[in-house]
Order: sequence, then C-alpha cells, then structure tokens
Amino acid sequence: MPETPQQYTERLLSYTTGREPLSLQMAAPRKLAALLKGKNKKQLTRRPAPNKWSIAEIAAHLADAEVAISWRLRQILGTNAIPIQAYDQDQWAKTFDYAHRDPKQSLETFRVLRESNIALLKAVSRKLWENYGVHQERGNESVNHMVRMVAGHDLNHLKQIQTIISGRR
Repeated sequence: MPETPQQYTERLLSYTTGREPLSLQMAAPRKLAALLKGKNKKQLTRRPAPNKWSIAEIAAHLADAEVAISWRLRQILGTNAIPIQAYDQDQWAKTFDYAHRDPKQSLETFRVLRESNIALLKAVSRKLWENYGVHQERGNESVNHMVRMVAGHDLNHLKQIQTIISGRR
C-alpha cells in the first residue's frame, strides 16, 4: 500500500531530526558525486527490481526535483500562500527518459541548482522563511518546512543509491 502524503512527509522529516537541514542540503551534491564515482554504465543503469529506479534514474530525479524546488521556493518567497502544483515523479521519469540520462549531467544540474537555491535561501530574510505555499496534496508548507523536506528527500535517495551499490534490496 502506497504512503499517504502525510506519511511521506513524516518519513522525510524524520531523516533530518536533530540535524541542520541546510548543511545536509549543501553536502548532498558531494555525497552523490562520491556515490557515482568509479561506477560503470552497467552499475549506474541496473534497476534493483523491475519497478525500482536505477542509480542513474535517481540522479535524474534529484536534478529534476531541484528544478521544481527552485520554482516553488521563488514562488513562495515572492507570494505568501500561493498554490503549489504537485507533479507525478513517475510520469516525469518516463517522459524525460530518466533511464537514458547521463548521470554526470544529472549530478551537474543538481549541483548547480542546489548551490543557487542555497545562495537564495541565505540571501533572503529569515522572516520570509515563514512564507508558505499551499501544496496541492500536502497542504500548507512553509519555506522552513520545505528546507527540511528537501534535506530528507536527499537523504532518502542517497540511502537508496547506497542500498543499490551494496546489492541489498
């Protein structure tokens, strides 16, 4: 049975408990680069199960998710209480052919966008971190909440990649 939006949120937030989310976000591109380093195409594109993403697909997802996060942050910082559109990550994976994306390019896109987002977050007033968007599936999400969610999202996917590399399921 799939998770509810609330269960998903709680799971991602649990990964950041007692940790500084912005520091976790800053470290994520380096950690992803370390996980990709030295892996051949077969290792990067092997799916651990038919319905599970490969390492390359996860890297592509992280890059595209950062595109969505970039837009959402700017919308919310600029207009408090703005509606936030959800997206279907599996449809994006299919439509944008994550299975054939170059993981190095995905990493570079992720790194550049993440650096830009962190610079933006550091540049705006902390008062603006209280601004929120109304997510189509999850309800009100402040910038502060989003920062924690993104850090948890990173940790979730980095753990998935580590599991794939180790050969566990």
